[in-house]
Amino acid sequence: MTEFLGTCDDQIAYELTGLMAAAEEEVAARPELVWDLVTDITRIGEWSPECIRAAWLGEPSRPRPGARFTGRNRFPNGFEYEVTCVVTEADRPRAFAWVVLDDSGDPARPSSSWRYRIDPLPRGGSKVRQRFTHGPGDSFLREIVAKAPDQAADFIAARRDWLRANMSATLRAMKAVAESSQPPASAQGNGCSDSSRHG
Repeated sequence: MTEFLGTCDDQIAYELTGLMAAAEEEVAARPELVWDLVTDITRIGEWSPECIRAAWLGEPSRPRPGARFTGRNRFPNGFEYEVTCVVTEADRPRAFAWVVLDDSGDPARPSSSWRYRIDPLPRGGSKVRQRFTHGPGDSFLREIVAKAPDQAADFIAARRDWLRANMSATLRAMKAVAESSQPPASAQGNGCSDSSRHG
């Protein structure tokens, strides 16, 4: 399930900052396992249609606030670009968030912000919510809109649809991996130790 939140249609061409997109999936796997998958940024290329790879920068090379990583993105037309991201939240197994830096490199004014929230469900499942927030820093979308304001609404709608499709595809792919890694329900209740479980 995916939803979009943001400005009204008559303002969307002018108000990019704060424009949000959100997607969610229910996963038949424990929050700890889901969180470990979500925060393994080196595997993002396995499930994201847009971010084809990512790598940690320096130390610490693990999910914790202040850690940095690069992401390599590819648009449908083949155009690729790289961004630098800074982790802002890493609360296992509940949340993972980061900001995408613009050319200024100021984490307080990012190009965009991303966040995963993981809530436990009955019987060991998880509800995973992914959220994107645009701005307040510079971005390709802001640059395109500034150059062609008469086409701004179309550009924003196209980007919004692409984000929606990618976020849904990413969550579905993560869901498949998480559920294939989850032990059978019978094994979860037969006294097996946590060491026998993945994640």
